[in-house]
Order: sequence, then structure tokens, then C-alpha cells
Amino acid sequence: MEALAKQVGEALKNAGLTAATAESCTGGWVAQAITAVAGSSQWFVGGYVSYSNDAKQKMLGVKPETLEAHGAVSESVVVEMAEGALRNTGADISVSISGIAGPDGGSEDKPVGTVWFAWAVRGRPTVSCLSFFHGDRESVRRQAVEQALEGLMAYLPV
Repeated sequence: MEALAKQVGEALKNAGLTAATAESCTGGWVAQAITAVAGSSQWFVGGYVSYSNDAKQKMLGVKPETLEAHGAVSESVVVEMAEGALRNTGADISVSISGIAGPDGGSEDKPVGTVWFAWAVRGRPTVSCLSFFHGDRESVRRQAVEQALEGLMAYLPV
């Protein structure tokens, strides 16, 4: 994870771009991984930990009707989260994450390990994906952080 965060930082710095995060189930872990890299203030604008639905609405502009229709762990919500982070921070790229890390909270439709991601890039369509991770809470969260960082690398507009 450390090497991946450094790689993201180098790519952003070399491209003269900035990033932001909007996290739910990872609780700020992506932002922590990014800011663990020395000099990250040159390319990391900031992050949001929007754990509750109310925070998603107030901090990121997620629409109440989106949450009502799809639930917090959904493609529609992570897209609105990523776009809200991009809009609010002025960053060039953002990543958002919402999922069910467990051990409780899962359902038949959305079992523990279900995690939605979105990456918003200024001037481009937002990209999203759904992943299913296995393991305990720590493992699910770690895998989500790694995928978020990998996505930042994949979708950098360079």
C-alpha cells in the first residue's frame, strides 16, 4: 500500500495534478495512505469521511432521493460522492468509496465485502465499479484502500 501511494503521488506530482478523497467504509484510510507520503501536500487537496447518510448529503451533496432509492452502498451514491469531492475541492481527480466492511450490516443483496468505488476526473465521465472482498473487517477495508489507489493510477488524466 505504501509503494502504491508513493506511485500515485509521483504520477500526480509529475502531471501537475491534485487528488481528493470521499470515503465511507474506509474511514479516511485512503487519505491516510496518501498523506503518509512525504510531500503529499503538493498533490493531495483533502478528503472527506462521510460515514453517515447525513454527512454524505451535507459534505458532498449526495441527494436524499439517491440515498432513499439506492442506499448508501450503491453506484449512484459513490458517483455523487466522487463528483461532490471534485466540485468542493477543485481537485483534478477524486475517488469515493462506500461499502459494507462487516462483520455486520450485510444483506442478501449486499453481503459483507460489497464495496462500490467511483473516480471522477475533471472534464471526463465518472467511472465506477463494484467489488466483492473477502475476509474480516480489516481485510475488506485494506483491499478497498488498495483498489482505490490502483484506480487513481488507472484514471489519472495523463
